[in-house]
Amino acid sequence: MKILMLHNWYFIRGGADKVFFMTIKLLEKNNHIVIPFSMKDERNYPTRYEEYFVNKINYDKIQISIKNIKNAIKMIYSFESRRKINEVINKFKPDIAHIHNIYGRITPSVLSVLNRNNIPVVMTLHDYKVICPAYTMVSNGKPCERCKDGKYYQVILRKCVKNSYLASVVYGLESYIYYIMKTYRRCVDYYLAPSQFIRKKMIEFGFPKNRIIYLPNFIDNNKYYSINNQGNYFCYIGKLIDVKGLLTLLKAMKEIKESMLYIVGDGENKHKLINYIKINNIKNIRLLGHLKNEEVYKILSDAKFVILPSECYENAPLAILEAFAHSKAVIASNIGGIPEMVKDGETGLLFEAGNYKQLGEKIKALLLDKEKAIKMGIKGKLMVEKEFSPELHYTRLISVYERAIKDHIMKYY
Repeated sequence: MKILMLHNWYFIRGGADKVFFMTIKLLEKNNHIVIPFSMKDERNYPTRYEEYFVNKINYDKIQISIKNIKNAIKMIYSFESRRKINEVINKFKPDIAHIHNIYGRITPSVLSVLNRNNIPVVMTLHDYKVICPAYTMVSNGKPCERCKDGKYYQVILRKCVKNSYLASVVYGLESYIYYIMKTYRRCVDYYLAPSQFIRKKMIEFGFPKNRIIYLPNFIDNNKYYSINNQGNYFCYIGKLIDVKGLLTLLKAMKEIKESMLYIVGDGENKHKLINYIKINNIKNIRLLGHLKNEEVYKILSDAKFVILPSECYENAPLAILEAFAHSKAVIASNIGGIPEMVKDGETGLLFEAGNYKQLGEKIKALLLDKEKAIKMGIKGKLMVEKEFSPELHYTRLISVYERAIKDHIMKYY
C-alpha cells in the first residue's frame, strides 16, 4: 500500500511528531511505501521527498504589516500546498492519505485536493484544533468549550491565542472558513482518536460517531529498559507552558523535602518558574532544559516516578506511555484522557487538577512507599505490552485504511 503521510514538521519537536515518525517506521517495517509531505526546515531529517515539501514561513510572531498579512493568509489557506500536493498525487499515486497536524503550515487547503482526486483520508486527532481554534480547549488557564456550535468569535473575545487579538482573529477566521466550507466533514473519511475523551468531545461538537475511531498511541516496549529507582528524584518531562500545571507542582514542592524534582523541557514559562523557585527558596528542584532522547530516557530510567500535573484536556500523552515503558509509576491530574491511561492505585495516582495540596500528598505517599511505586511501574509496563503495542496498533490502523479505501470504492463506483 502507498500511504501519503502529511504533517507540518519533519523533525521531532514534541509528542505528535514522535507519533508521526513512529507510524512511518511501523508501516515501512510492514512493507508499505510511505510518502511524507511536510514543510522545509533546516532541522528536517533527510528524505528524498523534501523537494516536494512546502517552503518554510515563520509564524511565531503575528504582527501588523503587509508581509505578515500575506503570511496570515498563508496560515489559513496555502495555494503552494495545493499545487505541490497535486504534484505528489500525480507522481506517486497514493492509495490513501493519513493526515497528522497540518494547520497553519500545510493548511487544510490540501484536503479538497485529496478529495477531488478520490483519495481516502484518515486524520489523527493529536489535539482539539478541529473543534477549537486555539488547539487546547483552554481559555484564561481553564478548560473551555465556548466555541461549540461554530461560535469561534469566542476565541477573539477572550484572546485565546497568545493573548493577542490579532493572532486570535487569524485563528478564529481560519476555523470559520473551514467550518462554513465543511472541509473536515466532507473531506475526512475517518478520524483516529488516541483517547476516548477526544472521541467523546468530537461527537459532542457534532461529528458523526461512526467516523471517529478510537486508536490509542503505541510504544515499542522492547526499546526501553528500566532500573529500579536508583536516583533520589522524580521527574516531569514536557513543555514549560501554563496549561501543564507546573506552578501547581512547584507549590506542592514547597512541602517536599525528601527528594529532588527534575524538570526536563523548555518553553515560554521557563523564567516564570525560575523566579518562583528563587522567591520561594526551593532548593530541591533542577531545571534541566531540553535534552536529547537518550538523555531523557536515562533520566526516566533512574527516576522514582513521573509527574504529569496538566490543567488542560490532555488527549493521550506519549509521556505516560514512555514512563510505563520504563516501569515508572505516574502521578497525574484527573483530567482529559489521562485517567484512561493512568489507573488510579494500580499504575499510578490521580489528583484533582490544580490542587497542589492533593498533589503534594500523592508525591509523599509514593516517596514513603518505594515498593508500591515499583509495583505500579511494573503494572504500567505490562499494560503497555498488552494494550499499546506496535503490533496491535498496526492491525487496527490497517483495518481503518482498508475500510476507508473500500468506502471510496463503494461511493464512487
